[in-house]
Order: sequence, then C-alpha cells, then structure tokens
Amino acid sequence: MKIKFIILIIATASTLLSSCEYDNFTPPESTLSGKVVYVGNAVNVRNNGPVLELWQDGFALRSPIVLSLSQDGTFAAKLFDGKYKLTRRGNAPWLQQATDTITVNVNGNTAIDVPVTPYFNLTNDTYTKSGNTISARFVVDKIVPTANLDRVIVILSRSILMDHIPQAAGRGQVIVNVNTSTIVFGSQNSVTTDVPDELKNLDFVFARIGIKSTVSGEYNYTPVQKIALK
Repeated sequence: MKIKFIILIIATASTLLSSCEYDNFTPPESTLSGKVVYVGNAVNVRNNGPVLELWQDGFALRSPIVLSLSQDGTFAAKLFDGKYKLTRRGNAPWLQQATDTITVNVNGNTAIDVPVTPYFNLTNDTYTKSGNTISARFVVDKIVPTANLDRVIVILSRSILMDHIPQAAGRGQVIVNVNTSTIVFGSQNSVTTDVPDELKNLDFVFARIGIKSTVSGEYNYTPVQKIALK
C-alpha cells in the first residue's frame, strides 16, 4: 500500500511539473508582416487562397509555418526572433521563381515585401453605373511573354470579401465572364453588365476584376471598389 501511495505522489508531482512547464511556455512576441508585390504594388488574391511558407533550420521536427494571404495580398504571423527561409508555394497567379527562397531575419516587429511576377497584371480599373447597368474599364498587361490567358471575370457582391470560388455565391455575389478573345493587352478594355436582380435593392455593391492564366488555378485581382447604386 505504501509503495502504491509513493507511486501516486510521484505521478501527481510529475503531472504538476509538466503543467507548470506548459503554463510557463513563452509564446512568440515578434510579428512578421508584409505583402506580395509586383513593381512595388500589392498583388490582390483570393482570401486564404495562395500561401507562403516559412522554414527554420535546426529543429528536430522540421515543418513549415504557413502564411495565408488576405485578399489584399498582405500577411502577418507571430514568430520567435530568428532566421527563416520564405518560399512561394505553387499554383499561384505568379511565375515560379528559379530561386524561390528568401532569407528573412525576424527581430522584433519585422516588415517585408515579397516580390512576385504575375502572369498578367490588371491596372486602371474604373466602374460607372448608368441606369441598371455597370460598366467596368481596365487595362490588362501580359507580364510573362509565354503566358496564355484563361479567364477574365468581373465580380459584383454585397460582401467586401469576394473571389472566384462558386460557394461564394452564397454571400450574394455574381460573376460576369468576359470574352477573352476581345481582350487587347496594354489598352483599355471594357465590359458592361446589368445589375443582377438580387443586388438591385442595395444602396451599393462591391466590385473587383480577376484574371487567370492557363497554368494556375488562382486569379490575381484588382483591389475591391465600392459602387453606389442609389
């Protein structure tokens, strides 16, 4: 009986010790933040779509820290100070880099820009409402000479969060497909669409334009804009 009692005391003490060690664990206090950019401008993407990965050498269990991108191309993560390697994952709307590793030294709050080369770039996007129609104007530039254009879309939504995923239609959004054969690179393009019935009664809608190459499942987008309907 005494032996069992002693074993019980040791087991309890061990559990308490482990709990104390866990409670005394110091969480990371530094913040790594930044954005993916092309020629200094943020590349807009699908929210929680394309991701970046951080790796840190010297640990027995080596696994990546995944950095999810917000739709404006920004990211942030709490980390311990140290040296990390950042990589840009595949199936993104930008060209895979020949040398894909970026060394990042985190020391306190650290901000970085992650350069990428999109297959196509969208600029000079404007929207005009007239009656029950909305006209979108935009410029498409082919950045990668060998890239082939797959889709161009205009999204109208009641929500500021919008993307090409079909389930997003439940958030009250409509996707308008642009005829890619009419796209002229380096010049102003335009598309006009009726305001969808499910959005007509709103005071305003949000809009953005997306573009996708044939070699990627992801789009890059223009920043979200707000269009007054009344």
